[in-house]
Amino acid sequence: MKTLDRYILTSYLKTFFSVFVILMFIFVLQTIWLYIGELAGKDLDFVIILKFLLYFSPKLVPLVLPLTILLTSIMTFGNFAENYEFAAMKSAGISLQRAMRSLTVFILFVSLTAFFFANNVIPAAEYKSINLRKNIAQLKPAMVISEGVFNDLGEINIKVDEKSGNNDQYLENVIIHKKSPRRSGNFTVIKASEGELVGSTDSNILSLILKDGNYYDEIQASSPKDRSKKPFAKSYFKEYVINMDLSGFNEVDLNEERYSNSHNMLKISELTQTIDSFSTAYNSGVESLSNNLYLRTGLKNIPEKSKPADSVPDIEKGILPLYEPYKASQIINLALGNINGALTTVEAKASELTMASKRLNKFEIALHEKYVLGFACIVLFFVGAPLGAIIRKGGMGLPMVIAILLFLTYHFIGIFAKNSAEEGTISPFLATWLSTLIMLPLGIILTYRATTDQGLFGFSALFEPIKKLLKKAHIMGRNEKV
Repeated sequence: MKTLDRYILTSYLKTFFSVFVILMFIFVLQTIWLYIGELAGKDLDFVIILKFLLYFSPKLVPLVLPLTILLTSIMTFGNFAENYEFAAMKSAGISLQRAMRSLTVFILFVSLTAFFFANNVIPAAEYKSINLRKNIAQLKPAMVISEGVFNDLGEINIKVDEKSGNNDQYLENVIIHKKSPRRSGNFTVIKASEGELVGSTDSNILSLILKDGNYYDEIQASSPKDRSKKPFAKSYFKEYVINMDLSGFNEVDLNEERYSNSHNMLKISELTQTIDSFSTAYNSGVESLSNNLYLRTGLKNIPEKSKPADSVPDIEKGILPLYEPYKASQIINLALGNINGALTTVEAKASELTMASKRLNKFEIALHEKYVLGFACIVLFFVGAPLGAIIRKGGMGLPMVIAILLFLTYHFIGIFAKNSAEEGTISPFLATWLSTLIMLPLGIILTYRATTDQGLFGFSALFEPIKKLLKKAHIMGRNEKV
C-alpha cells in the first residue's frame, strides 16, 4: 500500500470509528429511554440490563452504519479540501478517483460485512431481545398494565383509562375480559368505574378490588334461534374482588426462549421459504373465495346441454309477476339470503386476506432489507465523499448538518415507502430500495461535479442560455441600426 493510500485510509478510519461509537452511544441512550418502562421497578440486576442492551444494539446498526459512512465521508474529504491537501494531490497529478481508491475497497468490505451482519447477527439478536422482553414483562404483572390498551394478566385481559397513586395502584374505568378454560372467546366482561391493586411482598396473591360496576356473562343457548338473540346475564356490584396467583409470574426464567414468529428473526433462506408458503396460502385463499362465490351463483347446476327457449316472455315489469305471490316471496327471500351470505363471506374473507397480505409484505420487506443495507453503504459513501470535497469544510459543524439532513431525507423516504408497502400501495421491493435508488443519481452527479472541479450548484449553467439570448438580441439590434 502506498503512503498516500495509507494516509487517506488511516484518516478515514479514525473518524469512522469515532463517529460510529458516538452515534451508537446516542441511539443506545434513546433505546434506554424508550424501554425504561419495561426495565424500571423489576429488580433486574446489572447483567440482565446489559444483556437487554446487547441484544438490542445490533438492530441499531442499519441506522447507525449508513449515517456513519455519510458523515465520515463528508468530514474526512471536507477536511482534506479545507487544508488544501486535495490541491496538493491534484498538482501532483492525483485525481479524486485515485484518492478514493483505498477507501472504495474498504467500503466494499464494510458492505459485505453489513450484509452478513444483517443476515446472521441481527436475526439472532432480535430473537434474543424479544424473548428477554417477554420474560421481563412477567416479573411484575402490576407493571404490565398500560393505560388505554388491553393487557394480558394471567386469566384476564384488563384495560384501564388512567392509573394513579404512589405505586399506580388506583385504576379508573376498568374493563376486564375474563378467560374461560372451557371455551375460547370473550364471553364474560366486567366493567367498573374504579379499581385498586392490593398486594404484599410476602404473598403471591394480588387482589384486584373493583368498585361500582357491572358483570356481563354471555349465555350459550342450545338452539340457533336462541343464539341469534345473543342472550346474556347482567348483574350490578358495589365491590367485586379478583384474586390472582402470581407464583407462576415470579418464577420466570429470563433465559427461556419461546417466541420465534417475528419476520425480523429469520435469515434469507428462512424468509424465502416462509414467503413461498405464505404466497401459496394467500393464493389458495383467493381461489377458495372465488370458487365459493361461483358455487353460490348456482351456475354449476345449469345443465351444459340446455337450449334457450324460442320465445322470451315480456319481462319489462320483472320476472316476479310470472310466479304466484307465494313462490315470488320465496324467490325474494332466497335471493336476499344468498346475497347476505355472499356479503358476509366476502367481508370476512376480505379481512382475512388483507391481514395475510400485510403479513406477506412484511416478510418481503425484511428479505430485501438484508440486501439494501450493504448497497446503501456504497451509495452514501459516493454521496458523502464528493460532497465533502465540494463544500471544503471539515469538523463537526456544517458536515454534521448536511449529513443529518441527507440522512433524514433518506430515512424518512424509506419509512413512508415501507409503510405504504405494508398496506399494499406499492411493491415491497420498490419500497425497500426506493430511498437508496433516489440517492444513487445524487451520488453520481456529486462525484462528477467533484472530479471536474465544479461547485455544488451550477448557477452559471442556468444563466448561460439567458446570456446567449441577450447577446444575440444585442447583435441583431446593432445590425438593424447599421
